Amino acid sequence: QVMLAESGGGSVQAGGSLRLSCKLSGHPRSSNCMGWFRQTPGKAREFVARILTGLGRTYYSDSVEDRFTISQDSTKKTAYLQMNSLKPEDTAMYYCGAAYGHFWCTDVDRINYWGQGTQVTVSS
Repeated sequence: QVMLAESGGGSVQAGGSLRLSCKLSGHPRSSNCMGWFRQTPGKAREFVARILTGLGRTYYSDSVEDRFTISQDSTKKTAYLQMNSLKPEDTAMYYCGAAYGHFWCTDVDRINYWGQGTQVTVSS
């Protein structure tokens, strides 16, 4: 019943910016947290950023901190990922995830619901 829908992916040149959106639907309450993850072929899905929906507290992986910003519109159950200074190594399928009952949205194995992903391609 819970669904997450990502949007905003596309192709950009190195140094460019992109803004991703993730809309949660099918549940009357916001999740405890929402997170962004990314995955490239042959590699495990990796954590990028998360936000605690109640507190607005954010956390980032070392690889994106100072370049990416996660934010939310809690009334719309929507999370955003503003990506600046993009690098070719940021190229990946970006997935949104959400969790209920705990706050561990940095852990792939603890995400309860996943979106289908949106592709981000950064060219040099």
